[in-house]
Amino acid sequence: MGIVQTLQVGSLPVTPPIALAPMVGLSHSALRSLVQEEGGVGLLYSEMLTVKRLPHDNPRCSPLLARSTGEWPLFYQLVAAGPEHLAEAVDTLHSLDAQGIDLNLGCPAPMVRKMGAGTELVADRPTLLATLRLLRRRTTLPLTVKIRLGRNLDIPALQELCRTLAGEGVDLLTVHARLDGEKFCRKPRWQAVAAVREVVDLPILANGGIFSVADARRCLAESGADGLMLGRGAVTRPWLPAAIAREVYGLPVAGSGRTPTEVYFRFSELLGERFAPERQLGRLKQFTQYFAAVCPFGHHLAAAIQSSTGMAEALARATAFFAGISWDAAYRRM
Repeated sequence: MGIVQTLQVGSLPVTPPIALAPMVGLSHSALRSLVQEEGGVGLLYSEMLTVKRLPHDNPRCSPLLARSTGEWPLFYQLVAAGPEHLAEAVDTLHSLDAQGIDLNLGCPAPMVRKMGAGTELVADRPTLLATLRLLRRRTTLPLTVKIRLGRNLDIPALQELCRTLAGEGVDLLTVHARLDGEKFCRKPRWQAVAAVREVVDLPILANGGIFSVADARRCLAESGADGLMLGRGAVTRPWLPAAIAREVYGLPVAGSGRTPTEVYFRFSELLGERFAPERQLGRLKQFTQYFAAVCPFGHHLAAAIQSSTGMAEALARATAFFAGISWDAAYRRM
């Protein structure tokens, strides 16, 4: 399949076919807005939301539900162990003006698996089917699912799962190209995604290990996917979606033109706009762990922010660090 600039996800056209992944502690309102301002992202996802807790969260003060009017289209990701509490959660997302709903079938975290959700739900096929059918009955919004390759690389089992998902009304499938237990340091198996492409007609996003334009090209070539989902790569380089949109998809995305220094401090501004003071520093620390990779001697920045005890101290340390850096155009090609 050739490069397409727009994906049809249910009733929603997505241009470009580049999504910002749901990431715990990272895919919050400030990061979503930052990446949007840099350009090139066509679809946003929330952090994962537990179906039991969601109906009781107050969107005016919950950091998981903070959202600006510009964050569109935004799909909310649900983590569920079955149909219980699901109807109320979906109704809550309708009230929040969700553009779509994602079911998390790819999280391998022990806490999530212990509750029977994420990758564990895949193994319980009757419960999975009941969950998908309730979701599909309860909403007309686009429904997406994020999976991993499975506990072992069993291509027939992976294909059977994906056929099942397609048959239950899923509108888009994201495949994180690693096995359930594999760490992020493991090279993704993009070729395995091509086996999914062979058996379903759904739009498919490939996810995992995309940190550059060259990675994006290789991933699309090896996976046969229709689009890309960027996770840590878009945290490390928030301008990466714009570069991929221009250089891979041929779209006229200008980008913000900000230097990495300006990007970093814009992120801190967005934290201040979206979150209470006590909720800002932890998110700045988590962002900095990844963003520091683009900076010369970035480990000094990461250590300085990690040991900060307040936002004022962290920003003063960041100011001192960036004062010693002079950027040129080359950083955009890193």
